[in-house]
Amino acid sequence: MTISINRPLPRHIAKIQADMEQRARSEGLDFFETIFEYVDYEELSMFAAYTGFPIRYPHWRFGAQYDELMKGYSYGLQKIYEMVINTDPCYAYLLNTNDIGDQKLVIAHVYGHCDFFKNNAWFAPTNRKMLDQMANHASRINRYIDRHGHEPVEEFIDACLSLEDLIDPHLPHVKRHDDPSPVESSFESKSTVKEDDDERSGGRFPSKGYMDQFINPPDVLKKQAEAKRKEQLDREVARSFPDRPERDVLLFLLQHAQLAPWQHDILSIIRDEAYYFAPQGQTKIMNEGWASYWHSTIMTTYGLNDSEIVDYADHHSGTMAMSPQRLNPYKIGIELFRDIEARWNKGQFGSDWDSCDDMREKEHWNKNTGLGRDKIFEVRKVHNDVTFIDTFLTPEFCQKNKMFMFAYNEANDYYEIASREFYKVKQQLLDSLTNHGRPAIRVVDGNYRNRGELFLVHQYQGMPLKLAEARDTLTSLCKLWGRPVHIETTFDDKPTILSFDGKNHDLKTATAA
Repeated sequence: MTISINRPLPRHIAKIQADMEQRARSEGLDFFETIFEYVDYEELSMFAAYTGFPIRYPHWRFGAQYDELMKGYSYGLQKIYEMVINTDPCYAYLLNTNDIGDQKLVIAHVYGHCDFFKNNAWFAPTNRKMLDQMANHASRINRYIDRHGHEPVEEFIDACLSLEDLIDPHLPHVKRHDDPSPVESSFESKSTVKEDDDERSGGRFPSKGYMDQFINPPDVLKKQAEAKRKEQLDREVARSFPDRPERDVLLFLLQHAQLAPWQHDILSIIRDEAYYFAPQGQTKIMNEGWASYWHSTIMTTYGLNDSEIVDYADHHSGTMAMSPQRLNPYKIGIELFRDIEARWNKGQFGSDWDSCDDMREKEHWNKNTGLGRDKIFEVRKVHNDVTFIDTFLTPEFCQKNKMFMFAYNEANDYYEIASREFYKVKQQLLDSLTNHGRPAIRVVDGNYRNRGELFLVHQYQGMPLKLAEARDTLTSLCKLWGRPVHIETTFDDKPTILSFDGKNHDLKTATAA
């Protein structure tokens, strides 16, 4: 599926874009070259349905998303002003029906996003040539459709997409495995274990030669080697794997599931794309807040003339409006960046500030340190949404922005304010952001009951799984694994195991399983 758009910006828009780029760089923003495409709403909706990329593999979900976007626009329910993708160079799409004031706002907002993409640590491992990679993915899947038929390939893609959240979002930043290459099946016994390898990997500390017998006592090393050898032999007898719980379920399936070569390749494509998009979910509040901060700063300082002020204020306030039903990442992000800047400009940080318990003194605290701008650039570089909120959300900020914790009241069948206590509000916000608000699931045994069945564990943190969605996930896992699958979770404060054998779903308490 391809969209071909390559037309120059109108001269007056190109002049605005050049001016906004100069203003953004003068404020300290650092971004890749940014290429703007000038499109109508139908074309922009196509790009949005394809998550910003002009070439994607064929699948019904893209058509469904396009239809939803076009109907929302036709009925006056929604409007996309712009879109930008994380590549080098960055590509951004401008809606040709925007007025001049909106085009200025959008271009300034885009440069904020591009700076964030380039400099935030959570985006650093992403593929900056994903435009070419997406085209390669589309070509490969089209080839499989030609060979195996549209329906089998689409059904397999459906199953993979239903599992695309079962990745380890921190994997690009940490080393989980000694060998990043796919490991051999654990059913292939590894019978030779060398004592030298045990000693090198099992508890030996670096030391000078004359101190070695004291720092690394031979009898202790020998016991450790024997214990490790026994542990490996026990695993081989039990034929259980992986060695430790595996958060990246898609990687585990790639390494151990009995898939045809074309299925293996499609699953690897879905996993690659899931990891590419993961940082956007991890930094939604920061990314939108940063872009909004800079479009606000640039527009109110340089970008507006007298005739554009009212329209700008109307559109900006509409974007920043908070709803009682949901969190607005634009509003929370921009206000928290402004709060950090103000606090560091006034010196409202450090041990003196934290130890002060005089509210009147804190209210008028101003040491004129002038470190705010430097601080927000530092924050933009190293944090994601969870660490951003955990580090910089304060009781004063919650009170100022009227934040509260909500809960469901069974008596009146309605969600209502449950608490305005800071720590409860903060905890609920962090819970909703951790792992994008999705459940954390790990593979613990690929040979459950010594039958080749798959056993997973849900990391229960007070929020139970949605039963219907959990069963759909088990169905997709069973399709890929080819054997019954089980997941241990908690329902009604009781350990519970959900199972699917390919035909029937089952639910049992863990003790009776």
